[in-house]
Amino acid sequence: VQLQASGGGLVQAGGSLRLSCVDSGSTFSRYNMGWFRQSPGKEREFVGAISVSGGFKYYADFVKGRFTISRDNAKSTVYLQMDSLKPEDTAVYYCAADHYRVAGMSGARVDFWGQGTLVTVSS
Repeated sequence: VQLQASGGGLVQAGGSLRLSCVDSGSTFSRYNMGWFRQSPGKEREFVGAISVSGGFKYYADFVKGRFTISRDNAKSTVYLQMDSLKPEDTAVYYCAADHYRVAGMSGARVDFWGQGTLVTVSS
C-alpha cells in the first residue's frame, strides 16, 4: 500500500472540499480505509473510516452529517467529502489503511499512512 492524498486547499466557512487518497499499490481492496486530521498543537484525531466493501462507515461525532467517506476499489481511491466546513476543521488531513479495524481505527495501530494534505477554512 502506497497512499497519496490530495484535494486540500483554502475554503471559506460553509464551503466544501473533496479529498482523495489513491493507493498506487495492488492491495487497496483488502484494507479498511480511514481519514485522520491534525491541527497545530493538537494530537492527530480520527475523522472517519470505511470498510473494505464500503458497506460500513463510521464517523467521529464532530463530523457527523457534514463529512462523507466513500471509496472506489476499481480506482484504488478513498474520498472524504467535506461540507459545511468550519474554521475548526482547519488541519492537515491524512488517509490511512487498516487491515482489521473500522469503528476502532486508531492512529496508533493503522498499517499504512498517506502523506497529509492541508485544509484551511477561513472565517
